[in-house]
Amino acid sequence: MASYLQIADDEKGHELDLFCIPRHYENDLDKVIIPHGLIMDRTERLARDIIQDMGGHHIVALCVLKGGYKFFADLLDYIKALNQNSDKSVPLTVDFIRVKSYCNDESTNSVKVIGGDELSNLRGKNVLIVEDIVETGRTMQTLLSLLGECHPKMVKVVSLLVKRTPRSSGYRPDYIGFEVPDAFLVGYALDYNEYFRDLSHICILNDRAKEKYKVINKERPLRCNGVQEESFVSPFD
Repeated sequence: MASYLQIADDEKGHELDLFCIPRHYENDLDKVIIPHGLIMDRTERLARDIIQDMGGHHIVALCVLKGGYKFFADLLDYIKALNQNSDKSVPLTVDFIRVKSYCNDESTNSVKVIGGDELSNLRGKNVLIVEDIVETGRTMQTLLSLLGECHPKMVKVVSLLVKRTPRSSGYRPDYIGFEVPDAFLVGYALDYNEYFRDLSHICILNDRAKEKYKVINKERPLRCNGVQEESFVSPFD
């Protein structure tokens, strides 16, 4: 079973005024639950564990966009440092895929997989999927099913966060950074309708902000590459 750092349900967190929080978010957050420095320390240890398990063969790191990009970049920096200073180094390449399953703060029943046109190239390779957060697990199970059709040699999943929730399917990643309470978290590239990705720390979003940044559905929703996208009104307009 994967080891992880558990953030308790009754974790009091840290006051916002102890950290550098962008002024435009100061009234949108309840507290800092995972400071940036702690994220980086845990990420470095995850990189070491991954290299120990997967370092004997070409690794393809597959980033799940958009929320995973910051964790992906920092994790790969640590992996590359370990790889460069090891007696046995292995090739490390990257690819990207986008998986969308959220509207506002609710996980939807449908999972949209965008990109991954070259996933057939993963045949016979060690694949590391890098995700920001696993909640129900259904999104990741859908992605793993898709990748299985490409016949990789090995597939491992690392997620910065795993949420404790009664909605969970029971799926657990191979590597876990933190197990967190069933609250809506933002920051460190985790978003709420595209906001808060520019926040360094992981924080709990307050109810006022959920309403402030809420998607406003239109009668004629936008479409992009055949995928329906919800319109929204910016709170700053």
